Amino acid sequence: MAFIPYSTQSIDEDDIAAVTAVLRADYLTQGPAIPAFEEAFAQRHSVSYAVAINNATSALHLACIAMGVGPGSIVWTSPNSFVASANCALYCGARIDFVDIDPSTRNMSVSALRDKLADAKNAGELPSVVIPVDFAGLPCDLQDMRALADEYGFRILEDASHATGSSYLGAPTGSAWADATVFSFHAVKIVTTAEGGMITTNDAALADELRLLRSHGITRDTARMHGPSEGPWYYEQTALGFNYRLTDIQAALGLSQLARLETMQARRTALADRYDTILADLPLTLPHRSNDRVSAWHLYAVEVDPAGPSRRTVFDAMRAAEIGVNVHYIPIHTQPYYRGLGFKYGDFPAAEHYYAHAISLPLFPAMTEQQQDFVAATLRTALSA
Repeated sequence: MAFIPYSTQSIDEDDIAAVTAVLRADYLTQGPAIPAFEEAFAQRHSVSYAVAINNATSALHLACIAMGVGPGSIVWTSPNSFVASANCALYCGARIDFVDIDPSTRNMSVSALRDKLADAKNAGELPSVVIPVDFAGLPCDLQDMRALADEYGFRILEDASHATGSSYLGAPTGSAWADATVFSFHAVKIVTTAEGGMITTNDAALADELRLLRSHGITRDTARMHGPSEGPWYYEQTALGFNYRLTDIQAALGLSQLARLETMQARRTALADRYDTILADLPLTLPHRSNDRVSAWHLYAVEVDPAGPSRRTVFDAMRAAEIGVNVHYIPIHTQPYYRGLGFKYGDFPAAEHYYAHAISLPLFPAMTEQQQDFVAATLRTALSA
């Protein structure tokens, strides 16, 4: 059987036609495809504003700046994530810290957050922003986090890079609870623009600031200028911004992909459900299920039993069979750079325990049941070795 990746993009003829149409049109960037994509994304996610960014890392950075993160600020996030979820705070000169995960959901633990906030209040070191991460596409416990945010005065920047199309308490992710939510459109994500990101918010002032910051801090809006306009060519730089713009080519692809979101997510869900069935008797911890939320199923991550073959043994057996399993994620605080900031092994034991046993199995819309059966059979053999 040909190599089975852990994930891969899903591109059809409509996607290709949408990109080709932009290539034949007048604007490759800063044209009409971007606001069209933003409007469609906002509508799909039941939110007032969506601001397209060149990638989710940039989106996290801009959202931190727009929320006032800077030197002297404290930001908390989950150790079970890609490094971008923490790096964004450091880019702003802030101090970063982590909140351990719930062993079941693998998301930031509400109880750990509550306890850490109480300690931080006593120490006078409360965070200004908390970045919960919707790991594997499963939304966090945002209602409880919102209550804590209102009590302790921090803002919530939800990292939903895995969670496009997911829902929580009957509402789309990115529509409520968080002050702003970041999505990723990397090639292996639910919706792709090859590289790209989006920030959703219901805060009009925050959305305006994000639009300004993504384009050098430059405005042509006379209402935002410090003086009168000198003519149609005139612009002013009113903030220190960045070139974090998405192109029309990418936006056209994203808009086309968004039209297939329900179909692609349904296929991911069907494959995840089938994994649950065909792996049920194996010595594995399967992904968490909850009646109050719907995962986007970006990843299907399992944990091998510590009493059986090691994760490395199982991983190597799967790779030898041309199955592109992967591991998500090495806890951020254990990376050499973060150890240089004072973090150490043992700081966040739940995240470290999960990492020690985790393997992400292949899951993507074009995956066949034959491929899935081969994955399951190979995994079964590896676990019985």
